[in-house]
Amino acid sequence: MIKFFYKTLFAFSTVLIMAFVSKKQLPSDTPKIAPPFLNAQSHWVDSVFNSLNSDQRLAQLFMVAAYSNKDMKHVAEIRELVEKYNIGGLIFMQGGPLREAKLNNYYQSKAKTPLMISIDGEWGLAMRLDSTPKYPKQMTLGAIKNDSLIYYMGKQIARECKRMGIHVNFAPVADINNNPLNPVIGMRSFGENKYNVANKAVMYMKGMQAEGVMANGKHFPGHGDTDSDSHKTLPVISASKERMDTLELYPFQQLFNQGLSSIMVAHLFVPCYDTTKNTASTLSPFIVQDLLKKQLGFQGLIFTDALNMKGVASFYDPGMVDVKALLAGNDVLLFAENVPKAMEQIKLAIAKGQVTQEDIDARCKKY
Repeated sequence: MIKFFYKTLFAFSTVLIMAFVSKKQLPSDTPKIAPPFLNAQSHWVDSVFNSLNSDQRLAQLFMVAAYSNKDMKHVAEIRELVEKYNIGGLIFMQGGPLREAKLNNYYQSKAKTPLMISIDGEWGLAMRLDSTPKYPKQMTLGAIKNDSLIYYMGKQIARECKRMGIHVNFAPVADINNNPLNPVIGMRSFGENKYNVANKAVMYMKGMQAEGVMANGKHFPGHGDTDSDSHKTLPVISASKERMDTLELYPFQQLFNQGLSSIMVAHLFVPCYDTTKNTASTLSPFIVQDLLKKQLGFQGLIFTDALNMKGVASFYDPGMVDVKALLAGNDVLLFAENVPKAMEQIKLAIAKGQVTQEDIDARCKKY
C-alpha cells in the first residue's frame, strides 16, 4: 500500500512537472537565439560602411546571377557591376567547381567591398555544379530516424561551400509538402508533418552554421499548399490565417528560435495576410514587415526570391519590382535583372520620401 502511494505520488508529480516544462517550452514570439552574424565586429562593419558613398551603399543590396558556363561577355557584364556599381553579392548558377572558383577569385579581386557569394545547394553543390557530391533530397531525408545525420550532412555541405568561397547556401526548404499537385516543392520538402519538417530543417541549419556558412529558410511563409509554380505564375495560398499560423509558419518559427541567419520570401499570393490584388508575399509589407519582422521577430537577413520569376516579373518591370521589394522590407534583392535601372528607381523613391537613406544604410550594414 505504501509502495502504491509513493508510486502514485511520483507519477502525479511527474505529470505536473512535464506539464510545467512543456508550458515553458512553447515557442515565444521572438527568436531565442540571435543569428550568429549579428555578433560581427562592429568596428570592421563601420569602417567599411564609412568608405562607401550613398550609391555604393545602395548597390550593396543587390545580388545578381553569375554563371561559370557562359562566355566572356557575361564575365565582362558581372565585372562592370562589381567595379562600377559595387554590388553586394553574386548567386552562382550553372557551371563547374574549378571554373566557378576561378571566377569567384577574379570577381573578388575586382570588388571594393568583399562580395557575398551564394548558391542554391539544397542537396549540395551538385544542385548547380557538375562534378560535385550529390546528397539526398529532402524528402528522402524526411524518412530517416536519426536526425543527427542531417546535422553532419549540413556540416559537410558547408565545408564544400567554404572551399568554393560560398558564404550563403539557400537551404533548407522549410515548406510542408501538403499538396500532392505541387509542381515545384515535392521532393524538396522534408514531408507533410510539421514537426518532422521543423526538426530536420533545424538540424540542417545548425550543421551549416556550425561551419560558418549562413543557412537560409525558404520559402516563407510556405510554398507547400499550391498547385502552381512561382517561376511561371503567381501561386495562390488560400488557407486561413489560423491554418497558416499553426501549420505553415511552424517550421519557420522553430528555425528563428534556433538562430537562423537568413530567410527567402516566396512569390505567393496569400490573401489571409494581404488581399492586395496581384501582390506577391515578397512585395507585401504586411507579410515582410508586419508578419516576419514584427510578429515573428526575425532578425536575420531577408532575401527576396529571384526577382526574374514570373510570380513578380509578370506584374512589374525590372527596376520597379526592386523598389516594391525594398519598400516591403526585404534586405537583399536577389537575381536583380537590371541593377542600374533599379538604382535609379530606388533613388526616385528616396526623393519622394517613400524610403529613407537611413533605411538603405541600415540594410547595407546588416548585409
